[in-house]
Amino acid sequence: MEFQKDNTFVTGRLKSMGFALKGAIKLITTEHSIMVQSSVGVLLMIAGFYFQISTTEWLFQILALGLVLSIEGLNTAVEKIADFIHPNYHEKIGFIKDIAAGSVFFAALTAIAIILIIYVPKFL
Repeated sequence: MEFQKDNTFVTGRLKSMGFALKGAIKLITTEHSIMVQSSVGVLLMIAGFYFQISTTEWLFQILALGLVLSIEGLNTAVEKIADFIHPNYHEKIGFIKDIAAGSVFFAALTAIAIILIIYVPKFL
């Protein structure tokens, strides 16, 4: 079966959204790091309602969560492609995967800083 691109605006976008949703579901149901980060996100949403955080705090919290999940998704894609191209250990593939993981680390540090700024004052 050959892939045929849908060039119509509406149905093409709907199909793209379907593929994106399918990918998000695959990430959440198969990748342990995404499962953990999604669970933390749910806990943070509950905490946001409990502590009645402001609209601005909600915006930053949602942005931080989206940032981490998005970068983790890209990291997963890089790892899957690298493993497909070269299943055995290779120094250059390892270097590429480390860089992708490093980007998740930066996103996570940013999210942690945002969460601390929002919630530490609620405990003090």
